[in-house]
Amino acid sequence: HDPAAGVKNADVVYTDVWTSMGCESEAEERNSIFSSYQVNQKLLGEARADALFMHCLPAKRGLEVTDEVMESVQSIAFDQAENRLHVQKALLLMMLQ
Repeated sequence: HDPAAGVKNADVVYTDVWTSMGCESEAEERNSIFSSYQVNQKLLGEARADALFMHCLPAKRGLEVTDEVMESVQSIAFDQAENRLHVQKALLLMMLQ
């Protein structure tokens, strides 16, 4: 229930969208409930100084994560997405053989 305590000394801070596809009618309520869990520079500052930020994308900037964090050197969200793409291609190739 305490985001700062949750990331205290963390090596990685990971978040996802607050409202999944198909649940758009719950978006306003979820945004209100989860707003204190937004990964921003202040929250990321509670983690280790060398902590990494991850997100499975697509991100809703300004909701679950700020632009500042997404574009920071600590963010590996775009590398994460690229690596996921390569894994998905390998799985497709394996299934087609």
